[in-house]
Amino acid sequence: MLSRLRAPHPAPLPAAARPPGRIPQRTDSPLRGIVLIIASTVFLACSDALAKYLTRELPPIEIAWIRFAVFALIMLPTTLWPFGRANNVLRTRRPGLQVLRGLGLTCSTLFFIWGLRYLPIAETSATAFVAPMFVTCLSIVMLAEKVGIRRWLATIVGLIGVLIVIRPGTSAFQPAAIFPIVSALGWSFALVLTRQISGVDRPATTMTYSALVGFVVLTALVPFVWVAPTPQQLLIAVVIGAASTAGHWIIVIAYRYADASVLAPLAYSQLIWVTILGLVMFGDFPDGWTLIGTAIIIASGLYIAHRERVRRIQARAHPAGA
Repeated sequence: MLSRLRAPHPAPLPAAARPPGRIPQRTDSPLRGIVLIIASTVFLACSDALAKYLTRELPPIEIAWIRFAVFALIMLPTTLWPFGRANNVLRTRRPGLQVLRGLGLTCSTLFFIWGLRYLPIAETSATAFVAPMFVTCLSIVMLAEKVGIRRWLATIVGLIGVLIVIRPGTSAFQPAAIFPIVSALGWSFALVLTRQISGVDRPATTMTYSALVGFVVLTALVPFVWVAPTPQQLLIAVVIGAASTAGHWIIVIAYRYADASVLAPLAYSQLIWVTILGLVMFGDFPDGWTLIGTAIIIASGLYIAHRERVRRIQARAHPAGA
């Protein structure tokens, strides 16, 4: 799945408000953060390309289930390691938000894989990058944020870019284009919840809850569509889960070394990798309209990231009540 994981780096909490357990300290090393975020997009692009390959033979729900099963197995040692009760990774101050975030991530993953089954990988990924625009809208409802006219205009421009990519009302339109849009909405929901959780629970806690929630939900669904995979298909599905988990975790590490304003634009490099993989593996190359729409989506997302950075700087310069 695309690096819809550009969760903002949380501001430090007062000692009394910090969650139990050791929280890794922030280190300023922008170059290291840049290398890590680019590496994460390579892992995520490979995971998406392999998922598309499997959709030709296995149901999306089954692929997503194996992906979350591997995710859960990787995170399992963190729940069993004897850290002590105070450091238990399953201990959370916001259990409801953790479950809701897991549901959002599960929805995002499932609908993205569904989109891959019917659409070229570059088009699916480009459409799903509409997530920052949805975050702007959801932030008003869920975080009571005030959104200025410039961010609204950037959001509208980004949505126009999506319309150019999917071209509703033309012969190029495919109804399946709705799947990556729903995926982006699910991820945006998860990202807004991440903002509420950041600084309250550790990243390992959030990752573990996401893995367990996705695994439980998809375990309830997969018996209805199960197709016995061949050993080769099972191996590919395991690689998908491992690559996706690695990509997510590398992003978490990257944000320890550099600000979101530095790293967020580099997430779009994933579109380069998926385009290359789509051409090599499936013979797909985006047409001119898709490239134009993708460029508009990227420009919109970058401007929204810029405005969020400006807003954070202004908030630090003029704190409430100052």
